[in-house]
Amino acid sequence: MIAILGALAMLGLGYAAVPLYDLFCRVTGFAGTTQVATEAEANAAATAIGTTRDISIRFDASLARDMPWDFRPTQSTDIVRIGQRDIATYVAKNNTDKPITGTATFNVEPWQAGAYFNKIQCFCFTEQTLQPGEEVTMPVLYFIDPAILEDDTIADVEQITLSYTFHRAKEPVETAPDRQKSSSDQAS
Repeated sequence: MIAILGALAMLGLGYAAVPLYDLFCRVTGFAGTTQVATEAEANAAATAIGTTRDISIRFDASLARDMPWDFRPTQSTDIVRIGQRDIATYVAKNNTDKPITGTATFNVEPWQAGAYFNKIQCFCFTEQTLQPGEEVTMPVLYFIDPAILEDDTIADVEQITLSYTFHRAKEPVETAPDRQKSSSDQAS
């Protein structure tokens, strides 16, 4: 009985591991995971007393091997005031003759900065579908939390890198009715 309960507990932990790890990364900024902020949190950061320091943000873009898009930031670096909202933009272009849906993964370097890098709006929150030849500009609205200045392990960092990688999303499977229609057309 104890062995069965132990096995069930291990199975439950196996299923819970991914969401628990994701929650841990979002709360702590571990491995460069950025934070998601509300407008109210952005306003509070902007009015924080004593935030007079600037920091350089470097923007990076890459594509997974199977992604037939062009993808790049519109500028490679920007100087921002800690606590102030800023916007970065990235450009993506579908180089194929078919609609392609992609999803962006992101990372911040140094990884300790992830706990202080707050995104208010980001194209990475949802899948992006580009039509054949379509080019779009995608914004990221963000701010650096002034609490970064109180963290001795990262307070003296002069540059943070925000990096995105676009991956191809799973393609929808063709529906069976199309096949049935073509076979019924042949019968008539």
